[in-house]
Amino acid sequence: MIEVKVPSPGESITEVQLASWLVKNGETVDRDQEIAEIDSDKATLTISAEESGVITLLVEAGETIKVGTTVAQIIPGESRPVLKSIVAESSVAGVVPEKTARKEALSENIQSPPAAEPDISGIHITPLARKLMEEKQLSEKDIVGHFANMRISRRDVMQVVSAPDAMQMPAATLKAASRETERKKMTTLRIRLAKRLVAVKNETAMLTTFNELNMRAILNIKKQYNEKFKEKYGVGIGFMSFFTKAVTIALEQFPQVNAMIDGEELVFHKYVDIGIAVSAPKGLVVPVVRNTETLSLDQIELRIKELATRARDNKLTIDEMSGGTFTITNGGVFGSMMSTPILNPPQSAILGMHNIIDRPVAIAGRVEIAPMMYLALSYDHRVIDGSESVRFLVKVKELLENPANMLFEGRDPEHVLLGL
Repeated sequence: MIEVKVPSPGESITEVQLASWLVKNGETVDRDQEIAEIDSDKATLTISAEESGVITLLVEAGETIKVGTTVAQIIPGESRPVLKSIVAESSVAGVVPEKTARKEALSENIQSPPAAEPDISGIHITPLARKLMEEKQLSEKDIVGHFANMRISRRDVMQVVSAPDAMQMPAATLKAASRETERKKMTTLRIRLAKRLVAVKNETAMLTTFNELNMRAILNIKKQYNEKFKEKYGVGIGFMSFFTKAVTIALEQFPQVNAMIDGEELVFHKYVDIGIAVSAPKGLVVPVVRNTETLSLDQIELRIKELATRARDNKLTIDEMSGGTFTITNGGVFGSMMSTPILNPPQSAILGMHNIIDRPVAIAGRVEIAPMMYLALSYDHRVIDGSESVRFLVKVKELLENPANMLFEGRDPEHVLLGL
């Protein structure tokens, strides 16, 4: 007999929540098959079967348990009766399989005699409806016959049984009022996230500065080169890679934004690790793209796609979400026009992207319709001065509105050419 124990998700984690079982008690499992999901205060992980066999579940889903606890047992080599033998036994006993029974019932319905003439007695037709019927050359039998052939569901029958008078009510008021509530235990990840968010508000001097960005240049690049880019690198051109590249260059010019507080010291990072906020099934997670200062645009795009896919499949590891010196979050994918993103501690700043909306703007003295996005930079005022936060956001805006400047580390091409 093999005992299935809760593995350690990482250092300092002693308890986890068994979020859900992916198999049923007494079911046959295969070697390396995922059998359960566990929630820690940092991530959702899965437990896999070490051997094939019949599994016995020992812990209910939703329970909080210690790391190392035995949650299931597997008896190797045993298996359930196969479906083929069950079908054979049913045939011997004279039981007709359900699928065959459905086919026979269907053939009986096809060969059944035609339905009786619809009863039109007691039907009230309004003058306007009768006039329309005359125009369309329809009789009372045609109308009644149409409704008689409509499919009635189990829900319709239960509605009549529970509230017979409801059939007399207008269609707009047929939905019954409800005062029901449901209680659901928070996951360990959600509890931890809630505590961290409250701590950020209470322990940092958080402010937000805003700017607006004309996305026309990036949209033109995407429109012109997306197919060639996808053909060469296997991934399309996304907005997040442009923003990651621009933020990386700006952080190198404004190192204070890439710093964080540790006790009474400021830690300045000589590298850039960008966290990308992703909405996963269990809640918000922030996988990290490391050393973005060394990556090209296509490398950044491929890494972001890989991490986002792993996040949505609950496959991220603790290491992939640890660290990070700056975070980018994109509320625009959900339609957000403007927001104040909250810091991801111990980082000192976070950039919020938003929805792209065509708006009238003044360009070179003329009013034009342009694809505009609001940018929001939330920062810890204990680390970053207001003027520095504004200049950092302006630099990000300039790089994104003139993407070619990213080739020259944020400097104007003319300055590079002239050696200035």
